[in-house]
Amino acid sequence: MDEKLLLLPSPRRLTMLGDIFPVTGQRLIALDGPRPQALLFAASRLQRALRQHTGVTWGVVAGAAVPQERVGVLLSVLPEKAQRLQGYELRISPDGIWAAAASPVGIFYAVTTLCQLLDQRHCDLPTLHVNDWPDFPSRGVMLDISRDKVPTMETLFNLIDLLASWKINQLQLYTEHTFAYQNHPEVWAGASPMTGEEILALDAYCRERFIELVPNQNSFGHMSRWLTHERYNHLAECPAGCDTEWGYFEKPLSLCPVDPDSLNLIRSLMDELLPHFSSRQFNVGCDETLDLGQGRSQRAVAEKGKGRVYLDFVLDIYREVKRRGRTMQFWGDIIMAHPELVAELPRDVIALEWGYEAEHPFDDHSARFAGAGMPFYVCPGTSSWNTIAGRTDNALENLRNAAENGLKHGAAGYLITDWGDRGHWQPLPVSYLGLAYGAALAWACEANRDMDIAQAISVYAFRDSTGVMGRLAYDLGNTYLEPGVLVPNSSVLLRILQESPDKIAARGGLTEKGLQKSLFYIDQVMSPLINRPDGDLVRREFSWAADMLRHACRRGMWALGMAQGKKDRDLGQQLGREADELLAEHRRIWLPRNRVGGLKDSQSRLEKMGRDYR
Repeated sequence: MDEKLLLLPSPRRLTMLGDIFPVTGQRLIALDGPRPQALLFAASRLQRALRQHTGVTWGVVAGAAVPQERVGVLLSVLPEKAQRLQGYELRISPDGIWAAAASPVGIFYAVTTLCQLLDQRHCDLPTLHVNDWPDFPSRGVMLDISRDKVPTMETLFNLIDLLASWKINQLQLYTEHTFAYQNHPEVWAGASPMTGEEILALDAYCRERFIELVPNQNSFGHMSRWLTHERYNHLAECPAGCDTEWGYFEKPLSLCPVDPDSLNLIRSLMDELLPHFSSRQFNVGCDETLDLGQGRSQRAVAEKGKGRVYLDFVLDIYREVKRRGRTMQFWGDIIMAHPELVAELPRDVIALEWGYEAEHPFDDHSARFAGAGMPFYVCPGTSSWNTIAGRTDNALENLRNAAENGLKHGAAGYLITDWGDRGHWQPLPVSYLGLAYGAALAWACEANRDMDIAQAISVYAFRDSTGVMGRLAYDLGNTYLEPGVLVPNSSVLLRILQESPDKIAARGGLTEKGLQKSLFYIDQVMSPLINRPDGDLVRREFSWAADMLRHACRRGMWALGMAQGKKDRDLGQQLGREADELLAEHRRIWLPRNRVGGLKDSQSRLEKMGRDYR
C-alpha cells in the first residue's frame, strides 16, 4: 500500500495500480442488484462525500440500462460472492469505480472505504484493487450509560456514524437503571434515562448503517440502583450491604437468586425493554456477583456450591430470554471461575469473555469456551475509565491480545467495552483511540496490527490532518506510566484525586520525583495544543483532562508533604482554587455531550476532593 494512503480499518488486501481516476463532470452512481432500494443509503452517503470533497454532484440511478459512459460509480450486488456476506471488492480504474458484494452490507463497507479515499485524495483517486472481508462476523462497541453519563441523542447519532465508518456492526448501551421503565419510575427518576421512543429512533438509525443495537440490561449483579429503593430492597442478596473481596459495601449489590420474585422482576424488565429493539439478541449481564452466598442464599450455596447456585439462576434467566425469541449474551467471569460448569451451559447462548489488562488470559479462557463448543465473544476495553486520559499502551496490547486469541480459538465476535467507573470522568474523545484500534483489529487483525493509530484517529476521529490531536491523545494516554506506580484497571493519578491525603501518602512507590516527572511530561505533551487557535469542545476536553492530571500530581506532592509534617498552607489554598475551577469546567464540558442526570453524582467526587483542602 502507498505509505501515504491511510485507511481505518486498513483493508485485508489492497493493490495500488499506479494511475489516477479524476473525479469530474456530471456522471452517475448506478445501483445494480435485485433490490437497488437497499443500496440507496450507501449511495447517498457516497453522493454526499463526492459533493463535500470534490464539489461534483453525481445523480443516483438503478439498473443497467443507462449509458455506460455516463456511469462514474457502479455498485453491484452479485450472488456469486455469497461466501463472504460482509466482504466486498472495490476497483478504481482510470475510467471509473466499481464495487461488488454479495449483499447491501458489503456495498456499504465498500462505500465507507471509498469515502475515506475521497477524504484523503479528493478529486484524484488512486487506481487500485481491494478485496476485503472481516475477521470477526460481529464487531461491537459497548458504551456504559449507567455510571453517571447518559449521552444526548445527538452524541449517540454522531458516535454511531463514526463507528459505522470504521465498519463496526453492533452497539450495546450498558444499562443498570437508565432505561425509562414505565412500571418502575422511581429507579430512573433524576437519571435522564433513555426513553422507549429514543431507543426506537436509535434502533432505526443503527439499522440504516448496518449496526445491530443489542439490548443490554444487567440482571443479577450490579443492581444497587434498584435494590436501594424500598420497593426492591427485599429482593437483595444482602439488603443492608456486606463485606466483599473489594472491601465493605454499605449498599446491596445483587439480586437474591433463590427468591422467586427476583426472576419476576427480570421478567417484567424484559417484557418492557425488549420490544423496542429489532435485534434478536439480549445481553443480560450477570457479572461480578460479589455478594453471592453471603446473605439470603447462604444456605443454598453451602448445600450446592456457589457456582451451582449462580448457574441455576442464569439458566432461569436464559429460559425467559429463550421464550421471548432472543439469544442470550452474558458476561463469562463468574462461570469461568467454575470451569467445571461451562459444559452445562446451553449451546445457543453467547459467553462474553472480558478482561482489561494487557496480559489478560484470553488464550486460556477462549480455549475453555471453544473446547466446550460454546459460542463466545472476546471483550477487551478502551482502558479509558478510572484514568481521565486513558492508558494507551495497556489499551493497545489488551485489544491486540483479544483479537489474536479470539481468532485463534474461533470467537464469534469482538466487543470493545468502554466503562464509566468512579464518576465517568474521562471525556468521550479519550476513548476514540481504543474504539478505533479495536474496530481495525476486529475487521482485519493482521492488516491493522501495526497501523499508525495516532495518525488514524487524528484523521478519522478528530478530523485533524496535521496529526496533532491524534498524537496528543496517544501521548496523554500514556501519562499513567510516568509516576512509576501502576494500578490495575486504573491509574494512580486518578486514585490520588479520589483518595484521602492519608491514603495517598501511604501508597507504596509514590514519590515527589515521580510526580514532578509526570508534570513535565504532561506539559510537553500538551504544548502543541496551547498553540492551536481553535476553541472547540475536543480541545477543551483534553485541556481539562491535562489540568486534572496536573492537579493530581500537585495533590500527591501536597499529601506526601503533609505526611512528612510539612503543612504548606499556600499550596493547599492554591489547590482549593484549582479544584473549584476544575469543577466548573467539568460541568461546562459535560453538558454538550451528555444529559444532566448523573452530573450531580459525578461532581460529588470532585467536591469531595476540594473539601480536603479546606
